[in-house]
Amino acid sequence: MENLFYVKGDWVPQSQAKVSILDHGFLYGDGVFEGIRAYNGRVFKLEKHVDRLFLSAKAIDLQMPMSKAEMTELILEACRRNNIETGYIRPLVTRGEGDLGLDPRKCKKGASVIIIAVPQLSLYGDAYERGLSVITASHRRVPPQSLSPSIKSLNYLNNVLARIEANATNADEALMLDLQGFVSEASADNLFIVNKKALTTPPTSTNLPGITRETVIELATQRGYQVREQFFSLFDVWTADECFITGTAAEVGPVAKVDGRPIGEGKPGPITKELMKAYRDLVMSTGTPIRKK
Repeated sequence: MENLFYVKGDWVPQSQAKVSILDHGFLYGDGVFEGIRAYNGRVFKLEKHVDRLFLSAKAIDLQMPMSKAEMTELILEACRRNNIETGYIRPLVTRGEGDLGLDPRKCKKGASVIIIAVPQLSLYGDAYERGLSVITASHRRVPPQSLSPSIKSLNYLNNVLARIEANATNADEALMLDLQGFVSEASADNLFIVNKKALTTPPTSTNLPGITRETVIELATQRGYQVREQFFSLFDVWTADECFITGTAAEVGPVAKVDGRPIGEGKPGPITKELMKAYRDLVMSTGTPIRKK
């Protein structure tokens, strides 16, 4: 049976889901999205994801065609219609259908809302046991002077180019630097390093304020670990005791090697593994119930 997707007011089979070729989301990446996970019949941090979706829309002056409560219910309904207990949900909001010009005022029909919900397994498979291999991309992260990293927009070409570089070397992920040469984030994830039982992650001025990132900071602090948000260089990554990435799809992913250099002992470190377990325990036991009791 095909998955059912919500497309501009209708629930349609995946094979019939489509948008106009004049939709500005398709033409220009003019829109916003979220990646959300469901675990064990609950949607994790649903309210925070919906809040971030609406903030991204506000930042690009995109008028949302529904309330937060209505969006929340549609996301839960997408899970129910696809019988999802554990899965991945992607709500997207585009500027809508316009013409071939850039002017958003030409999108007179208003925003298009699309919600995709599918079963999802771990993103990196057995790499969670052995540790991820990461390379540093030559493409720099788009600077905040050009586009705020807090906007989770449909335009991910900068990240895709970094991903292509990772693919070329058979790496699991690509690390991106900012224009000053400081570590920004991975192509689709935030990044942490661990030294002497203290965690460091770049400030969100140059990377997406990840919800998984925020959750891991909370979990680490609860366990007595110091967490610093500050700029650091590739030297600090190469010489770290441990390193890991965080993201909704990736969860907490241990990094074993960066640019061919082993991180620590070249395998997932003890603090990383502790936080991996803590995160898994949390997502499996909390969240917004998909089905009303």
